[in-house]
Amino acid sequence: MATTRFPDASPRKNGAALTAPPAPDLPVPRPRVPRGACTAHASPGALVITAAEHEFARLFGLRPKEICGRGLFELLRSSAPGRLREQLTALSSGRCRRVTRKVTGRDAAGREFTAELTATAVRAPAGGTTGVLVLLRRTETEAVRRTGRVDRAEVTDRAEAVDRADAVDRAGAERKEAVAGAAEGDRTAGRPVLSALDAQVLEGVASGESTVQLASRLYLSRQGIEYRVGQMLRRFDAPNRPALVARAHALGMFAAGQWPPRVLPERVR
Repeated sequence: MATTRFPDASPRKNGAALTAPPAPDLPVPRPRVPRGACTAHASPGALVITAAEHEFARLFGLRPKEICGRGLFELLRSSAPGRLREQLTALSSGRCRRVTRKVTGRDAAGREFTAELTATAVRAPAGGTTGVLVLLRRTETEAVRRTGRVDRAEVTDRAEAVDRADAVDRAGAERKEAVAGAAEGDRTAGRPVLSALDAQVLEGVASGESTVQLASRLYLSRQGIEYRVGQMLRRFDAPNRPALVARAHALGMFAAGQWPPRVLPERVR
């Protein structure tokens, strides 16, 4: 009895093992910021403000460069300060991911305001907490909730304080600050010094992160990332990102033998 044999189409015997197509490299979604909320970044552990939006600084009658270096507990108070400190300490150490509390602060006119604080831990790809994202949403005062009216004098005083604070910063205050910081760092015996945020951007570029990935991880816009990278390209006289990383290595900016790359603490102001 004749039998018909069919060729074996097994991928193993033909030496062509099937593999699943690679997953697309999708950007990490940025967290949704509630309406009326403003953000700042704080260092883990010490909870010192390292970067802040204009709106965040304006709540306290300060400019962004003035609020940097202030401690979170210096700016905000809680009805249970011990509990708030315990929760934020647990957030910094990685024992929890988010803290939400009612807090109070003082505006430029010295008036107390209430706000809702939401603090979220920023995780590094290799594990560990690299920072704390602080969202602050100012809530209505008791007088507004009770009467439905806003104190015009309070609004006027606040607007005048905001205008005074913004008079110097309008039309590119951050750019002036970055240029001034770069010039100051370059004068220190050929040992350039970066701001904390620029150091994180440089570390991400050296690790091969894209603009979208950096913007998502650092909670900045893509234009903000491109602006900071462009500033460093001009500062280090580099034509592109690989040349920027090579130049930073040549200047001894990175810790030797460490991956992912980390800027030396003495090179961060």
